[in-house]
Amino acid sequence: MNDEIFDVVDEHDQVIGTAPRREVHRLGLRHRAVHVLLFNVRGELFLQQRSLQKDNWPGVWDSSSSGHVDSGEAYDDCTLREVREELGVKLNEVPLRLFQLAACPDTGMEFCWVYTANHEGPFILQESEVRGGGWFSPEAIDAWIDRRPEDLSSGFRAIWKRFRSSTR
Repeated sequence: MNDEIFDVVDEHDQVIGTAPRREVHRLGLRHRAVHVLLFNVRGELFLQQRSLQKDNWPGVWDSSSSGHVDSGEAYDDCTLREVREELGVKLNEVPLRLFQLAACPDTGMEFCWVYTANHEGPFILQESEVRGGGWFSPEAIDAWIDRRPEDLSSGFRAIWKRFRSSTR
C-alpha cells in the first residue's frame, strides 16, 4: 500500500508532479480519489466499514467504494478498479459521474469525483481494505450523521451533504 505513487495536483486539479502515498499524506499534498455510491432497488446505499489497518480513517464507515487514483490513471478507470478490488464486482460500464469535490481538509486534500450505480450485491469484500458493510436507507444515514458523525469519514459526510442537497 505505501509503495503507491500518486499524481500531485494543484488547486485546479492539474498534475504538477508525483510522490509516494506516504509523502502525499504526510505533507498534505493535493491528490486524486474516487467515491462510488451503490444503491439497490429499494433505494438503500451500501456503505463499507473501513479496515482497521487503513492509515486514514480506520474502522469508520465510508462510501460503497473509494480509493486513490494512481499516477497516470484516469478517474473513470479508477472507479472500475476500486469497485472490483474492494467489492469483487466487475461493472460493465463506468458509473454515472455525479459531481467533484475540491481538495480540502475534509477530503484529506483529495479532489474527489463521486459516481453512482445500481447493484444488488452480493459483494466479496477485500479484507485488507474493508472490514464489513451494510445497506442503509438515506433517512437512516441522515439520522446516523446527526447522531454520531464521527462514525463516518469526513469525506463521506461532505459527499452525502452534497448528494442529499441535490436529491431533496
